[in-house]
Amino acid sequence: MPPSSLVGKFALVTGASRGIGRGIALQLGQAGATVFITGRQPAQSFAASHADFAHLPSLEKTERDIEARGGKAVALYCDHSDSREIQELFKKIETQTKGQLDILVNNAFSAVSELNNTGGRPFYQLDPSIWDAVNNVGLRNHYFCAVYACRMMTQRKSGLVVNVSSLGGLTYAINVSYGCGKAALDRMATDMAEELRGTGVSIVSLWPAAVKTEASKVFINAGKTQEVFKGPADVITETLVTGESPEFAGKCVVALASDAKINRKSGKVLLTGDIAREYGFKDIDDRLPMDSRSLKIALRFLGWRRLASWIPAWVRIPLPGMHFAGYKFTLW
Repeated sequence: MPPSSLVGKFALVTGASRGIGRGIALQLGQAGATVFITGRQPAQSFAASHADFAHLPSLEKTERDIEARGGKAVALYCDHSDSREIQELFKKIETQTKGQLDILVNNAFSAVSELNNTGGRPFYQLDPSIWDAVNNVGLRNHYFCAVYACRMMTQRKSGLVVNVSSLGGLTYAINVSYGCGKAALDRMATDMAEELRGTGVSIVSLWPAAVKTEASKVFINAGKTQEVFKGPADVITETLVTGESPEFAGKCVVALASDAKINRKSGKVLLTGDIAREYGFKDIDDRLPMDSRSLKIALRFLGWRRLASWIPAWVRIPLPGMHFAGYKFTLW
């Protein structure tokens, strides 16, 4: 895709201070879009109250880095747990763009600390308020943002909404609240696509694989990968170290937003590795990162290391196989 494929487009990326949101915002700006980016006020931010994360990038740094690449960025503070602030955010965008919003990336997530400190305990040993910590911003907010964005997009009969989800929407990952939130994001995309049919607006759910975010590096350095991600520590660490850069998901969003036939994908769950193969691009280090459909990695994660050693790295799990991994019906 040409580097200026999104010139004249307006995008909103929520939760763009760091991690996947920052990576997506950088790539959208580099592709020519004017990118609105959100994060909490510095005094309210996650990094401000958690010493382990105090060194992480800020919303202002994301804005500066987009502009350093020749892009246009507008940083807007927003507490995505507050429905009034969400509504005000979209009023500001509507005013500044005269009603044009072409891309919404629902990425904001505020429960990294809570997930980091559950100690591997099951749901019934945790304070039930963890549900709100994970899913107020990570789910409810995304619904609000989609409502306001689609009101603007349907008026112009064009637009794309991307829910940043994960494999946790298919199978158990991290904890109950996390998995429920990701499964709901996937279902939200499917059901919203039904009601958006014929409007010119598309919505998809995006599954990155293991991503080398700032937070994942903190988990590795603290020796908490097994505790947080519930699997063999060495395999988890390896997949995080060899995983995607945060900008790989951004390249995926740019490719999808540049596709004139994106409506054919509306309502679908899309894996970053599959998108890269379809549109023919690699990560920013010019390689294809670890694939979430890798049979070798899946077998190692399940503890079948000897069998995994016989499987070539290029063997991928068919999509029907991914589907049946989360099959919930009994067979009788």
